[in-house]
Amino acid sequence: MISVQATGSQPPLFFVPTGFGDCSYVLRLVGEMDVDCPVYALPWPSFNNLCPPTLEAIAAETIVAIRKIQPQGPYRFAGYSSGGILAYAIAQLLLGRDEAISFMALIDVTLPANVTKISPIQMVRDVVLDSFEPLDDESFEVLEQFAGQGSIAQLLEKGQQIGAIALDRNLHNDVLMYERTARFHEALQAYQVPTLPIVIHQFYATEALFSSRARQAKSSLCPEARSPMRGWDRVLSPEAITAVPIVGDHVTMMSVLENRKALARAISTPLTGVLEKDP
Repeated sequence: MISVQATGSQPPLFFVPTGFGDCSYVLRLVGEMDVDCPVYALPWPSFNNLCPPTLEAIAAETIVAIRKIQPQGPYRFAGYSSGGILAYAIAQLLLGRDEAISFMALIDVTLPANVTKISPIQMVRDVVLDSFEPLDDESFEVLEQFAGQGSIAQLLEKGQQIGAIALDRNLHNDVLMYERTARFHEALQAYQVPTLPIVIHQFYATEALFSSRARQAKSSLCPEARSPMRGWDRVLSPEAITAVPIVGDHVTMMSVLENRKALARAISTPLTGVLEKDP
């Protein structure tokens, strides 16, 4: 658990890590927010005891950490990218324990209608290939052909051999992170998203994400990724979703300072009024 903002008069706000276990976005975003509450970045479970992992099991482990900070609700959550689906699964379990959810922010979180046919391991391979995007075409093609034959560790080692990764970089932590990412996305694919009695704020990117060489030929953008509600109107009524446009694509809405400032303001605004609406 990372304490991003230690004090405040309102209940805590918990940010969920992305599908890569990344919490670095929280530090930058909260630095631009104006909220009167403690803010925490939740830890990513180790997955060591979760075989096979399910999103419900991951959520249950995360709730243990949450309740050490806040034993009772109402709870407030935010999640970016596929981490937002984990935030929703956490809310599901807490509601099942008669707790209240007073705020749920989804930051460009798409809920596809059809489970992707790409395996979690292949998805991670594509992400690794994305990191090699600056390479010349010949080197990239070598790695692309190699990606379908070897493991994630072997692909990273090959990238290091041809100069795409610094020779002095220890790949051990990278391999662990990508393997855990594959397990998380395996859990995502198996998760049956329920209808919950909550309202959500969907802060959606107004621009389409650039299609990299690794993803270009594999699949077109799903229709849900073009909708302001990002597919959540399949499980929630439109009245339960407040869709808020944020300039940028899925990456630049967070990475570009002006876009991130706009996102921070957009999240801060409903948070300052949520406490007044709580019973």
